[in-house]
Amino acid sequence: MKRITSILLALTFVFAVFAFSGCSNNENQIAVNQKETTITVGASSTPHAEILEVVKEELKEKGYTLNIAIYDDYVLPNSSLEGGALEANYFQHKPYLDSFNEANGTTLVSAAAIHYEPFGIYGKDIAKLEELKKGATIIIPADDSNETRALLLLQQEGLITLPAGANARAGVTTLDIVDAKGYKITPVQADTVAAQLNNSDAGTIAVINGNYAIQAGLKVKDALALEDASGDAATTYANIIAVRKEDKNSDKTKALVEALKTEKVKKFIEEQFEGAVVPMF
Repeated sequence: MKRITSILLALTFVFAVFAFSGCSNNENQIAVNQKETTITVGASSTPHAEILEVVKEELKEKGYTLNIAIYDDYVLPNSSLEGGALEANYFQHKPYLDSFNEANGTTLVSAAAIHYEPFGIYGKDIAKLEELKKGATIIIPADDSNETRALLLLQQEGLITLPAGANARAGVTTLDIVDAKGYKITPVQADTVAAQLNNSDAGTIAVINGNYAIQAGLKVKDALALEDASGDAATTYANIIAVRKEDKNSDKTKALVEALKTEKVKKFIEEQFEGAVVPMF
């Protein structure tokens, strides 16, 4: 009897181990399958995350679940992508990505250009640039690529003079201004420009990134000036899907880019953002 009991206990243990192992293997396989079919993309809340929401259904039809991770800064989305927490991000233009790579020793790349957000000049209690008084403050974003872009727009409107040949790819800073024409050019953190304009004295103007203008409730039609969409700003500063170098041609990256470059997305951008966001496809 003792021998029979021992055998039964041994068999029970073997079956239990086998069952547990089977469950564990199944759970592991499910986790692997979910990872293979999930695309996690880091994005700014607007307009990037809003645009990504439009492609969820199409990606689902292709067998992918799109997970959108919202970021409110310009550093963490690239750090998270490099670290493997994301498989792509959508919040930046290539000059900014190049600057990040150079500063951090990373090799993130652009998989596709999706849209362009025109920089605009907005004013505090000022209806047109002709009303701008000498000595007025002009607030601009301080990070290198956006500072270049802001200064080029100010030169476009005749508010400052930059060195001959100044361009987006070479870059310029406030130190390069040849003639500020009596204005106080004030660089501040990009995501604070709109708030600082709102809290500034009447007669102040600011150059604001497209996405931050949208977040602040500013309309393109209210801008005192916009970047020339026919210039090189549109192609140079197009917002991109960024990925790790080794994933540029992966199935997930291809599926994401294909889903974004559709007439459905183009129509959404044009109707939703009324010129504040311009499709690049």
